[in-house]
Amino acid sequence: MPSLAQMTGSLHIHNFYIAKLKAKQEQLLESDPDLAQLLDNVAEVLSEHAVMLADDIADLECDD
Repeated sequence: MPSLAQMTGSLHIHNFYIAKLKAKQEQLLESDPDLAQLLDNVAEVLSEHAVMLADDIADLECDD
């Protein structure tokens, strides 16, 4: 199992890319709605992953 530091780093990376995807999605909404929808879908999957990571981090912090 990854360490708490690794999981926290991964969560930060997830959040960074979620923000990037959402910003690009908003830029493309008018010009390329299909690509904007795809970016939104990818951001949603990463968001779900981030929630699971945050839950795992919280569990590890409670155990300490």
